[in-house]
Amino acid sequence: MENIDKSSKEKTLIERGFLVVRYENNKDKILQKKMSVTREYIQFHFCLKGSGKLLFNDGNYEFTVNEEHAVLLFNPTQDLPLNLKLQPNSWLVSIIISISKFHNLFSNDANHIIFLNPENSKRKFYDDRVFSPNIAVILSQILQAKVHDSMRALYLKGKVYELLSLYFNKNDDTDLEQCPFLADEENVRKIRQAKEIILERMSEPPTLHYLSQEIGLSLKKLKEGFKQLYGDTVYGYLLDHKMTEAQRMLETQNYNVNEVGLKLGYSTASHFIVAFKKKYGTTPKKYLMSVSS
Repeated sequence: MENIDKSSKEKTLIERGFLVVRYENNKDKILQKKMSVTREYIQFHFCLKGSGKLLFNDGNYEFTVNEEHAVLLFNPTQDLPLNLKLQPNSWLVSIIISISKFHNLFSNDANHIIFLNPENSKRKFYDDRVFSPNIAVILSQILQAKVHDSMRALYLKGKVYELLSLYFNKNDDTDLEQCPFLADEENVRKIRQAKEIILERMSEPPTLHYLSQEIGLSLKKLKEGFKQLYGDTVYGYLLDHKMTEAQRMLETQNYNVNEVGLKLGYSTASHFIVAFKKKYGTTPKKYLMSVSS
């Protein structure tokens, strides 16, 4: 078993009791990783691509982490050693942080974080949720981490803080207890189908009216349900996804700015440049120069 308080090629110790682990399985076979994690730690697992399984109780219980999902695990009464089976072509970022360190990150006003409430301090807490395109961007940056080794811990610390702030950002619209609509599994299935459709056809996305007809849901329910499930409008979500894809494509250095814009469905390079600069505060050309330098 690896030690949680030591850095390695995959692991970066941010501070004592605060670790970020980056797993990239680009091979055609399952990657298995193990690490000792005691009950004093909270675990966050973000799957950017593919899927993986977390095994517990000698493999008798498993927790699947799907693509674009974040899993939180906390059990103050039992150790939860990490036993991960990462599927081929899968990427996963894990944050392991002690509960005492985690408490210090948040103010006393963070009452919406359930397990921080004193009455829940001895209760186990598991959560599985879809994460936003904004979080996907940060995860991509954490995996790439294009900084000198001497700056890696500092860079990742900033990114992990940003990641956790977005993960716990209170959004009443996505509170399932307040949204009876999302209690209907069929509605959720249709909304997820809508998301898959717009991502598959992102260069020529359907109109909202056509999309609502295709999934068999009223336009009103499509708009409300999508906002509740993904925290953004349909086209707002699509735009964030396009910008994430643009960033990834530029980082491969296999495409120029015009090619990226065309692949993402922009009729002119100028439209793509405006959208990219609005999202990231710099032009695609300057971003491409920064990753190639």
